[in-house]
Amino acid sequence: MKCLSVSQPFADLIVQGKKTIELRTWNTKFRGEFLVHAPLKIKREACKKLGIDEEKLRTGVIIGRVEIYDIKVYRAASEIKSDYDKHFANKGFLDHKYGFLLKNPKELRVPIPYKGSLGFFEAKLDSKVNHDEIKTELFDEEYRYQWIGKH
Repeated sequence: MKCLSVSQPFADLIVQGKKTIELRTWNTKFRGEFLVHAPLKIKREACKKLGIDEEKLRTGVIIGRVEIYDIKVYRAASEIKSDYDKHFANKGFLDHKYGFLLKNPKELRVPIPYKGSLGFFEAKLDSKVNHDEIKTELFDEEYRYQWIGKH
């Protein structure tokens, strides 16, 4: 399954559904579901600005999944600034021209240790687990949680 590394705290914000645009300097034709990997790097200034305790952030793991459904092309820094509440990026990201539009986030209750890579990459998980099983597990986990919560 495809995977994308996103620095913390932004990876957590994506899987929690708070961050719905991921800014990048590069474009992609990929659309669909992908895994969200939180690399070892933590953006400490962003944590302070957003009031996030960096000690609680998970790193070096796959923490969830989300769906990319479209790309927004930014033509001016003012456009990026107007979407701040969707991407939470600081001034250093004003040169990013592409916003990956995200929906349907799901957070894994148990993160999967994994080493990330640049761009979209294929996550080669345990050979005993195939991609359909990951999707099924995410669905089953969510179904069980909802069912237990109602009884």
